[in-house]
Amino acid sequence: MVLFGSDADGSARLDHSMQEVLDETQKLGLTPPWTLSPAEARKQPTPADGAKQVMRNRGIDPDADLGVATKDFTIPGPSGAIQARLYGRKNETGTKPVVVYFHGGGWVIADLDVYDSTPRALALATDCIFVSCHYRQAPEHKFPAAHEDAWAAYKWVIENAASFDGDPTRVAVMGESAGGNLAANVSIRARDEGFPLPVTQILVYPVADNDTNSTSYLENANAVPLNKPFMEWFVSHVFDGQGQTEDPRLKLVSANLAGLPPTMIIAADVDPLRTEGKILAARLEAAGVDTSYTCYEGVTHEFFGMGLVVKDAAAAQTKVAAQLKKELRVGILGRIAGAFS
Repeated sequence: MVLFGSDADGSARLDHSMQEVLDETQKLGLTPPWTLSPAEARKQPTPADGAKQVMRNRGIDPDADLGVATKDFTIPGPSGAIQARLYGRKNETGTKPVVVYFHGGGWVIADLDVYDSTPRALALATDCIFVSCHYRQAPEHKFPAAHEDAWAAYKWVIENAASFDGDPTRVAVMGESAGGNLAANVSIRARDEGFPLPVTQILVYPVADNDTNSTSYLENANAVPLNKPFMEWFVSHVFDGQGQTEDPRLKLVSANLAGLPPTMIIAADVDPLRTEGKILAARLEAAGVDTSYTCYEGVTHEFFGMGLVVKDAAAAQTKVAAQLKKELRVGILGRIAGAFS
């Protein structure tokens, strides 16, 4: 049974391992999520599940902790507790830099467990403490509920980092997809409110525009796991009307981007969001922000956390880890001191 359209699906460009992940995901009984209710879609197998099955096929334990300890806790939010999870290397002591991480899922689906692999891998690679934050999701909690929760989580981390051996002067933000949008909005709001900025921001295939007729949307209209119908489904559940989709919190390419921290954008070739990520990088550079943009060929949206099975995911994780280690080495106070030395 073919669940997805074969035209403009990008499958001819896929790396073998990436295709293997998608095949295993479909074998788990995937129904096109955009044909379901949000409650039903949240129960569907994810690309992360497909990647775990590929790991099993290769004799890799998908549940190994990789030498990383975790602790679940809650952060006070504007409308109740925000679920969060700490990640850090086992048996390590001392004050560490912190990365506040926001998962993807179109502000509708997914959670800390679905996006466990990214903070786990990068906590190991960087020796940073990762704080992975959930947020209220639509349609139960429409825009801008997720953005308000993300901001509350970031503020809490800055103000309470010492409670978990984090250094409040060395805090970065990172997110994937919808979470990449949240991370960028945290930086923008910190700038606007005079709150300490993140030292750097890592945006992995971020949602940055409302244009569903861009080059990459047309090229990947029927791609998996993300495509045009799925994005339109997300938007229909998150936003109330076109007026909200013009909001610069969604349409980052039209936002004021001046004064933001050094930014790394990671993109995937077979992804409707590729074009807007590239435009966002150009707008950041034009605003004077130190920006890097890398697009990985032959992979899809959601590839980043698959470093144990997809070669370019491992390469992308290595690139991000290097950026975090470089930028978090001195932190914001070191930057200020350096500017006057």
